[in-house]
Amino acid sequence: MRGSVFAVLMLMPLIWLGGLPGQTQAGEYTIGVLAKRGAARAIKQWGPTADYLNHALEGDRFTLLPLGFDEVDPAIEGRKVDFFLVNSSMFVTAQVRFGASPIATMVNSRQGQALRAFGGVIFTYIDRDDINHLSDLRGKRFMAVEESSFGGWQMALKVLLENGVDPARDLGGMRFGGTHDNVVYSVQNDEAEAGTVRTDTLERMAAAGDIELSEFKIIHPARHDGFPFVISTELYPEWPLARLASTPDELALRVTEALFKMPPESEAARSAKIVGWAPPLDYNGVRQLQQQLGVGAYQ
Repeated sequence: MRGSVFAVLMLMPLIWLGGLPGQTQAGEYTIGVLAKRGAARAIKQWGPTADYLNHALEGDRFTLLPLGFDEVDPAIEGRKVDFFLVNSSMFVTAQVRFGASPIATMVNSRQGQALRAFGGVIFTYIDRDDINHLSDLRGKRFMAVEESSFGGWQMALKVLLENGVDPARDLGGMRFGGTHDNVVYSVQNDEAEAGTVRTDTLERMAAAGDIELSEFKIIHPARHDGFPFVISTELYPEWPLARLASTPDELALRVTEALFKMPPESEAARSAKIVGWAPPLDYNGVRQLQQQLGVGAYQ
């Protein structure tokens, strides 16, 4: 009897602390996501992924926090999120500055194809007979998404500079539209004479009936075997889902396992327009681009 009482007394501190060592703890967690096409679209696209995790990790609660381009770093630095899904360049910045690490890379979907890489596309309106090559952009009004947009600016900036076009010196005006859709509409409405967005933007807007793909001309078109989108740049690894350095290892492991098990036919995958998730890819090429251009963590 005395031994039993002693055992109960020894367990009491563990009970007050929330359970035995190694026991899963329920909690509330936030997933920050870059709202590259606006907050409403981000919620519609990624909200089902939070719902999927709520179901897969019973007892835990995951909520989505859409973030503007200028809100990502403050949210990570201020620990307002536990996980975050942002473009590959923003992730590298968070990795270098804040010690973040990737847990999975999203696998994009296009006509049933699984894609683990993306790029940028430079384009103009189809009736611009005076714009056919990168050199023709000199003196023209150009629009990109944001300075921190990887597919919507940084990739194109690298291509422009490597082909002798310095945006700061050669363009007739440089503006940022804030979202990929704004850039497309601005070129369509002649508010900008040319622009750049991430690959798949034009195709997805066309599929939604927002534009006609034939309305636009691709500048400096590139070809990559097996890649189905119009593109003007190199390919880089798709967006990673990452964790903060302060996010518990055990939680990150459970989230990773759940994502790897996500069925491609699930509502989460279909809403996100992805096949699913894969182990993190190598993002050193993204870091090298940042170093070359002096952007992101190397600004």
